Amino acid sequence: MTNSARARRIALAGLLAGALGGLAASTLTGCGIAPTGVIDAGEPAYGVKAPGKPVPDVQLYFLGPAGLRAASRPAKAAVGPEEAIRLLLEGPNEAERQRGLTNVLPVLPGRITADVRNDEVTLRLPMNAKRLDTPSVSQLVCTAANASVPGSRHPAEVRVTLVGDNVKVGPMVCGGTNAFPLIQAGPSPSATPAG
Repeated sequence: MTNSARARRIALAGLLAGALGGLAASTLTGCGIAPTGVIDAGEPAYGVKAPGKPVPDVQLYFLGPAGLRAASRPAKAAVGPEEAIRLLLEGPNEAERQRGLTNVLPVLPGRITADVRNDEVTLRLPMNAKRLDTPSVSQLVCTAANASVPGSRHPAEVRVTLVGDNVKVGPMVCGGTNAFPLIQAGPSPSATPAG
């Protein structure tokens, strides 16, 4: 093949590529979709999942129209019970409010701290623990149980106790939509010695 034939083929290929590019551009601009501005649609996407590594998140429990509901928020690292409770007390974000979620916890006179040991969490409240209603207790228990707790237990197996003003409530477990008192297994009536 001569140099002039090669030059003609290259020129022809360039002309063909330009024509196809122009055709594609005119097709895409003529599809009838008008440009829009920025649309506010809730929280922005966070990070990219690395293969084999789940993106950490934190589960906060708010009250919704049909009862207690989880709201998952992205996190940079695992979130422990105390930090999860702090986020819970800040209330639902805009996207969660649009889903009908609300916080029923009362305004507290101080902060809540958490003591964590294996599959047990003790939340120390700045008020009498028995003054909280059932939905408030469920919000606290389920948020703490679904946070990062040592021991790799399923959230339904994490025992949560509320302590405030020397009053103890619990231990309790999260049943998904409510907190329930942990039923301690004792000896069965047939196992007691006859006397």
